[in-house]
Amino acid sequence: MKAGLRHLRFVTPMGPLLAFADSAGLCGLYFEDQKDCPSSGQSNADDADPILRQTRDQILDYFAGRLGAFSVPLSPAVTPFQQRVRDALLKVPAAHTTTYGALARSIDSPRGFRAVAQALARNPIIIIVPCHRVLASDGSLGGFSAGLARKPALLAHEVQHWPRTES
Repeated sequence: MKAGLRHLRFVTPMGPLLAFADSAGLCGLYFEDQKDCPSSGQSNADDADPILRQTRDQILDYFAGRLGAFSVPLSPAVTPFQQRVRDALLKVPAAHTTTYGALARSIDSPRGFRAVAQALARNPIIIIVPCHRVLASDGSLGGFSAGLARKPALLAHEVQHWPRTES
């Protein structure tokens, strides 16, 4: 994590989340029990920070079924490849899914599905950067850094609140 971060812990229906921000935006959002969740000991708790409050409010609105797309400014420390994957993934709307291969093709890396999977495994902003919407090519869940049980629960939540309409 970057130096000089602020954090906020808040509770959601799927467990407590830790949000980390710098002056430019949200740097990290992790379930507290997530294996790669950084320690909050290296940042300052700040429940008045506008980015952290916006993150909390939007995540709680998401879980209440009132918000399917986020507008929190993002500022994660990621590689250019991870940035391309993130930008493509942010185009996948709530209640929709894609595959690792389709995501790789969308960023002009048609054989890069493994690299895409690795980039998603390192996604520092859970839910808002919706890696839970990415499935294996056979339709199976694939992995999920926040715990595989949460992935279908997040997808079911989205289908319940933002049902897909076929055109």
